[in-house]
Amino acid sequence: MANRHAELLAMLRTLKLPAIAEQVADLALRAAKANLTHEAFLYEILQAEVAQREQHRIARLRRRSGLPAEKTFRTLQLERFPPAVRQQVERLRAGTFVADAVNVVAVGRPGVGKSHLLAAVAHELILQGHPVLWTSTATLVQRLLAAKRDLRLPQALAQLDRVAFLVLDDIGYVQHDQDEMEVLFAVLSERYERKSVGISTNLVFSDWVRIFKSPLTTMAAIDRVVHHSVILDLLPVASFRAHTAIEEQRQQHMIGATPVAERATREEVTEPPAPE
Repeated sequence: MANRHAELLAMLRTLKLPAIAEQVADLALRAAKANLTHEAFLYEILQAEVAQREQHRIARLRRRSGLPAEKTFRTLQLERFPPAVRQQVERLRAGTFVADAVNVVAVGRPGVGKSHLLAAVAHELILQGHPVLWTSTATLVQRLLAAKRDLRLPQALAQLDRVAFLVLDDIGYVQHDQDEMEVLFAVLSERYERKSVGISTNLVFSDWVRIFKSPLTTMAAIDRVVHHSVILDLLPVASFRAHTAIEEQRQQHMIGATPVAERATREEVTEPPAPE
């Protein structure tokens, strides 16, 4: 019996069924106690294998994504956003937009949560089994420029094509020169109507000429991005980071201020007495 069990484990590992190999003894014992049929027992062990493979696949997708681990829906304060944006985000969470190659553009001032929103959506896509890549626009552009110099740009673009959702973070922060603009435009053109792109930017579309330089190229880039897209308008939202910093300073003052500091603060906000 012991020899047969050892041979069974060896065969399972040869067949690359590690989850069954790890759990077969416990599953067999539970099956015997529950008086399961052979078919029901087979279902249980295969279900264990499939579940473990899916867990490993999601972990692998997460490692390769480059996503900031902390920027998920669990840490996102959705109540800060306008109702229309919250409705858009809830629809994006379903993940169906990637099948239609719909783009997602988050526009707003620095610190409002553009990157967090896109990262949270990307994390949900990974849980659904979609490959995702998160990168700053500057990093991707430099990577593609290096590939272009090595005559490997088509291969680099083909590698990006394996990604269902490509997130270009902070597209407006880097002022691109001609070569940089061309490779960025190439990415948008390659994915147009085929694969989804997520973009966070502090520039409204009328200012994208600062990125692409030529008005004609700017119009073409905007057309490729917005033709099939969801625009998350965060321009009315106040900076979350600025608000947080102010609140932290206020809390520190309330907890650690000395009586002298407290008096000084009161004096700063107290209007001077009216002249007699």
